[in-house]
Amino acid sequence: MSMPTYWAGRSRKAPLARTNSAAGGSAPLDATTTVRLTVDGIAMVALLGPQDRLLGMVEKQTPEVTVLVRGNEITLSGPAGAVRAAERLVEELVLMVRGGHDFGETEVATSARMLESDQTSSPAELLSQAILTGRGRSIRPKTLGQKRYVDAIDENTIVFGIGPAGTGKTYLAMAKAVQALQRKEVERIILTRPAVEAGERLGYLPGSLTDKIDPYLRPLYDALNEMMDPEVVPKLLAAGTIEVAPLAYMRGRTLNNAFIVLDEAQNTTPEQMKMFLTRLGHGSRIVVTGDVTQIDLPQGASGLKLVTSVLDGIDSIHFATLTSEDVVRHNLVGRIVDAYTRYDAERQALRYEREQAAERDARLHPERRSQGWRN
Repeated sequence: MSMPTYWAGRSRKAPLARTNSAAGGSAPLDATTTVRLTVDGIAMVALLGPQDRLLGMVEKQTPEVTVLVRGNEITLSGPAGAVRAAERLVEELVLMVRGGHDFGETEVATSARMLESDQTSSPAELLSQAILTGRGRSIRPKTLGQKRYVDAIDENTIVFGIGPAGTGKTYLAMAKAVQALQRKEVERIILTRPAVEAGERLGYLPGSLTDKIDPYLRPLYDALNEMMDPEVVPKLLAAGTIEVAPLAYMRGRTLNNAFIVLDEAQNTTPEQMKMFLTRLGHGSRIVVTGDVTQIDLPQGASGLKLVTSVLDGIDSIHFATLTSEDVVRHNLVGRIVDAYTRYDAERQALRYEREQAAERDARLHPERRSQGWRN
């Protein structure tokens, strides 16, 4: 029997039709069932993706389900429970297409995780809320972690975005800054980062002071030019409405009515972090971003690591943690992050075992310790 697909409590028109060869929603979760979904041609093209990659991701997220496509019809076969999950995922993806939301493999995986944790949630609604729209594209959170991060920025005065490379922590913070400026919630944007070299010495750079610090701040300029008209950015920079400066320039200032973003905060010392946070003035908001696994400080503790324990529990200060599941670059980036995380954990465990063995040996043979000191 063929019938329109329904969404409880939604006003959107059902974008596909559904035919079920089993006993509908009453089929046992382990019973084999087949569901056929009809999608119109335009939506089907977007749903398939290049070389059918996106629909292949649906099958990857529900490995117990066989996904077949013929014309405008998608056939889902397998255990009833898994088929229902795959069907729900396809429904959400079609809603994204209907809403004009461009999505990729990351959004498919994210939607599947969201539905697995909460069947009543709607990834199409949560992930379709654009922060900025312009230049033919929209900037929006692409994972549940990113959505929580963006919401935290709206709800708190100071937010720390901590996570690995590729999770969008800096990009989304800058998008929120531009949004706040466009809405006249703030009068200016201040973007800053410490001038610390990433593991190599660049020597003395030629040119003026601006030329010397420009390589450290170039990623922030690049992001600005992606979010705003490139012709407008230089004017805002010249007027001081947008300021991009190294962290050292923040000392002694009080920053009122500004949206301030500190990037690469893992390379701040505890003293620098305290100095920066105490620049906060009336009507201002601060977002601090960093990756505690990529510290380039030559020595000493990272200010970002320390601040998580010093300021934990204070009202209007929020710590948002992003993980490899929030990586929105190439799929390999998430795997690389996980691999290094496992490697670091193994090294830390091995180091702890060696220290414990050394302490036990010292207790059993105190003469060896004294002998070692003499040597």
